[in-house]
Amino acid sequence: MEKLKVGYQGEHGTFSEIAVHHYYKNEEIETKSYKNFVDILNDLESGVLDTALLPVENSTTGIIYRTYDLLASRDVFAIGEQNVRIQENLIGIVGAKVEDIKEVYSHPEALGQCQSFFNQHPTMKSIPYQDTAKSVEFIKECNDPKKGALASYLAAEYYDCPILMKNVNDNELNTTRFLCVCKGERIVPNANKISMYFVVNHQPGTLYEVIKIFAENHINMLKLESRPIQGRLFEYCFYIDFDGSIENPVVQDVIAQVKGLCVEMKCLGSYRKSMEE
Repeated sequence: MEKLKVGYQGEHGTFSEIAVHHYYKNEEIETKSYKNFVDILNDLESGVLDTALLPVENSTTGIIYRTYDLLASRDVFAIGEQNVRIQENLIGIVGAKVEDIKEVYSHPEALGQCQSFFNQHPTMKSIPYQDTAKSVEFIKECNDPKKGALASYLAAEYYDCPILMKNVNDNELNTTRFLCVCKGERIVPNANKISMYFVVNHQPGTLYEVIKIFAENHINMLKLESRPIQGRLFEYCFYIDFDGSIENPVVQDVIAQVKGLCVEMKCLGSYRKSMEE
């Protein structure tokens, strides 16, 4: 039997790779790493990949808009969810000490999740880099004890670099939510969560009417986020998560009612909530 081909963003040791192995922990898969989300989705739509794990939200820094925008514009659909506890570690080269570090490299999202750490170490300069694991590869190549990186335990193991300080996040419960996506829409057994994108009619009270439909049908809204529409001045779209399955007739009716109030709408996925962190 051919192995499932699964894509993720970043090098070996990123939290995206950890998310893949958590999600498919009981299955044999073939993984492929990518530098960016666009290339992942291109290969997903062309059939090179079967699925991909993409980060969509962090408990400290919030929604990851670039991912959601891509999901709204591409022929992909979320069929699963995986929560991963994010523990950023200060990593250095062999022989380095915490007091040696003057420059700390990592993905901008990771740096943003560790502001208290940098406030406590004002002599350390945070420097954005391609991704968390790639930053560890970079400092190892530089072989400079003044250079450090913020990354996962897996990246430290992979590049054989010591962890100088563990879990330096602002939030000890820092967690990133990933969606497992495939090409086209797919029915998932026992799905209990839906993600959706919509743009309401430009009339007063339309968003209120959308929210009212969910309330009147006793459907729990888990999240509602607004986002500027690219290329349109001061116009906004909305991303919503709510309890339910697209197989449920009540949910189908609610979606139909909401669609009648929108100029654009797309169901981004129907999946089982992640039980892991």
